[in-house]
This record gives sequence, structure tokens and C-alpha cells, in this order.
Amino acid sequence: MAVNNKLTKKKTQMIENVQTAVYEVGGQKVELTPEIVREYMVSGDKEKVSVKEIIMFMNLCKFSGLNPWAKEAYCIKYGNEPATMVVGKEAYMKRAEANESFDGFKAGIIVLSREDHEIIRRPGNFRLNDEDIIGGWAKVYRKDRTHAYEVEVPFDEYAGRKKDGSLNSQWAKKPATMIRKVALVQALREAFPSSFGGAFTEEEGEYVDIPEVIIPEEQQRIERHEPEPDQQQKAEENGQSPIFS
Repeated sequence: MAVNNKLTKKKTQMIENVQTAVYEVGGQKVELTPEIVREYMVSGDKEKVSVKEIIMFMNLCKFSGLNPWAKEAYCIKYGNEPATMVVGKEAYMKRAEANESFDGFKAGIIVLSREDHEIIRRPGNFRLNDEDIIGGWAKVYRKDRTHAYEVEVPFDEYAGRKKDGSLNSQWAKKPATMIRKVALVQALREAFPSSFGGAFTEEEGEYVDIPEVIIPEEQQRIERHEPEPDQQQKAEENGQSPIFS
């Protein structure tokens, strides 16, 4: 249908021309467009992510100094749920290392021995076959502080699970790695609150909700697959459906 094809083409053009985010991260130029974000930086149902969600993701990356090409941030969209933005652990480490006050960290896991029921705080990810992971821990040091920022997180509170209650693929394969990462990220956030703001990693099971963005009425109409008013009137006069999909 000619009107439908014209509408689809115009929608694509508007998405491409809505906004371009250009900024620098670590001396590298990053340029994002809605088309690029939708195609390469959305996990899940990329076809269901809206223009306003894409724009907000672009702005969050720009103002937070994140490079999504380096997997420092990405957008998640499932079904009709609001799109969310998550930040990769590498972005936390890069930003911490760039801070002149950063003085290193320690991180590991907390395990429970099945034999003697002893709780052990162990550095790194290693555990024995007769030990169960019950948590993770991390310490972050700052040169301008007299104490370390220490965090302990329970495994059951953060482990990613399927609808049936079993661990998802990532947490089932690498439980020690995942819970240690959660602890480290939280310790970094506490040590450098102004650097990390309210950003979360996927492993934490928390996300930054995309706030409401005002989109012009014409663009909203295109998002709803509706024709322009004059096209709608002509379509009705020709006995065609006023709404196109």
C-alpha cells in the first residue's frame, strides 16, 4: 500500500534524524544515533524499544561518559516492560582507576563448609567442592580516607533465577564470579558515589528506569503507525482503513 510504505519510510527517517549524540570517552570519539543504538546496543526485543527510550539511553551514555561500543553500557528491553540501562563492571573499574584517590581493592567470596559448617571469607573466586557459596565481599581503598569501604552481599539476594526458581545460565555456570562482581561494584559505588551515581550492573538485578521523555505529537503518531491527517482523510474517502500497520 503506497500510503503505508510512505509512512514506514518517514518513520525510519525521523528515527534517524531525531538526535545524534557525539562525545569523547578516554580520548575516543563516540557517535550514537537512534538507528545505531537499536541495531547494536539493545539486548532483548530490539524491535519493541521506543524512540524515547533510545534517546534517553543515548543521553545517559553521553552525560555519564560511557562508551557502549566497549560494552560499558547497554539497553535491555523485554516485551512491554520499560527499557532499562545497565553499566558494565569494566566501566566501574576504568572510572575508579582514573580517580587519583583510588588505591586498589580486594574482593572475594563467602563460602559455607558442608562438613563443619564453618563460614569462610576467601579472596578471589576459588572454592572447594564441599563448599557452598553464600555471599561475596569487597574492599575498596582510597588514598584520602583512613578506612576502606567494605561490602558483603548475600548470594540468594542477588542470584539471577528463572521463573521456576532455578539459577539462570550465567549464575549457574559462574556463581563465584558473579557474586564477587556484585560485591566489588557495590563497594566501588560506595567509595566513589559522585562517579557512579545511580547506575547499576546487570548482575545486581537492578536497573535505571528510563524516565519519561516528551516526544512531539507528529513523532508519536508515527510510533503508533498512524498516517498524517491529510493522508487519513484521503484514505477514508477511498474506503481504506485509516490506521496502517
